[in-house]
Order: sequence, then structure tokens, then C-alpha cells
Amino acid sequence: MIRYMIVDDEPLAHELIEEFCSMLPHLELQKNCYDAMEAMQFLNSSSVDIMFLDINMPKLKGFDFLRTLTKAPRVIVTTAYKEFALEGYELNIADYLVKPFSFERFVKAVNKAMENTSKTSQDNNSTKPETFKSDENMRFFVKGDKKYHQISTNNILYVEAYGNYIKLFLNDQMILSNEKISHLEEILPSYNFLRVHKSFIVALDKISTIEGNRIFIGKREIPIGQTYKNSVVKLYAGK
Repeated sequence: MIRYMIVDDEPLAHELIEEFCSMLPHLELQKNCYDAMEAMQFLNSSSVDIMFLDINMPKLKGFDFLRTLTKAPRVIVTTAYKEFALEGYELNIADYLVKPFSFERFVKAVNKAMENTSKTSQDNNSTKPETFKSDENMRFFVKGDKKYHQISTNNILYVEAYGNYIKLFLNDQMILSNEKISHLEEILPSYNFLRVHKSFIVALDKISTIEGNRIFIGKREIPIGQTYKNSVVKLYAGK
């Protein structure tokens, strides 16, 4: 479960964010706060993964509140003021949404926050061996069949570019999405995913065998592009 809280003095903003979050699986509301002081009190005894934060609030402004936190959750700013975006990114926020924002833009912000949460977890565990950190499971959303699917990296076998779409092959299904393979290459953790062809990304821990210019994942055969050959060779050459 991805736990989240909302900090905003407008009840309608809470309603919209809750409605959007209800359309995404595994997001669980922990707290509605209507000013920063209430949020500060909650975070003194509890923790969340994502905080949706307004800027212009009474008593204590959103960014001033953020500066008081020694260990802040991933923050998605939701505001009517676009001119403070730079200040927000200097405070290491995950994303900056200007009201009114669409559901599609909201999903991108949640993906970015979840991705950053995963990277933080990797950094905190940097003393672990680099090989196949299968216990670290990242999640993100992709759109397919007019729905948003939450994808667990542990379930991905490989990704195939398919015209203007991608085919995301999972343990139990295939999802056709209009994402670009370059976008997946950016967000998938590099310790367990490798681009092996202009049209293919594979999960390293799902590889059965490598033979010549082919990778086998179970009975599935994936070509190795000449440009990517050296990266594949390093997998078994110990370099």
C-alpha cells in the first residue's frame, strides 16, 4: 500500500484528490489536514509515503512548513500558483501540479513520486550487493485498455516496442500501452532491467539462457541488438 495525506485548506481540493486516488489501486488515505499545523502534529507521530501539499494556507505557508520537516515524505504540490515551481523543486519536491489539473497529469505525478521513493530506498540500502536486489519492488502506473494498471517491477518479464505503443509482458498477462519504451527505460531500476535491443528491455532475473544473439525468458526469444551486445556480454563475462 502507498500511504498518502492531503494538506490543503480547501475541502474541494481534498475531494478531487481523494477521487483521483480512489481510481488508482493500492493508494490509501491516512489523513486529511486543513492547515500545516495540523499536518505537523500528525507527522510527529505517523508517517506517509506521499503528501499532497498546497502552498497558500493560513498560519503557515506550505513551503515554510516543508522546511520544518527533517524527514519529509515525497511531496506533490497542488496549487493555483505556477510561479513558485522553481522554489518547490529546490526543496526536492516530486512534482508540481497547477490547479486545475487532469487525471492523466495527476497519475504522472504519482508515478514520479513513487519512482523517487524507490530510489531513496535504494540509496538507503547502498551497502547491499548490487546483484539482483529482488527484494526491492518498485511500482508505477501505465495506461492500457482505457484503465490505469499498477505495475510491480517484480512481475515484469520484458518490454517490447510496438509501433507507437509498448507491450508490457508480465508473469500473468500482457498490457498494451501508449507509453514509449524510452520512458520505461528511464523509470525501471537499472540493477535489474537492461535495454538489449532498440525494441526490447528485459528483466535480468527472468533470463533463462543467453545463446548467440538471443536471450531466452522461458520459451520467449528476444533478439540482442548489435549496439547493445557489449552490455549483454558483461552479464556473463564478469566485467
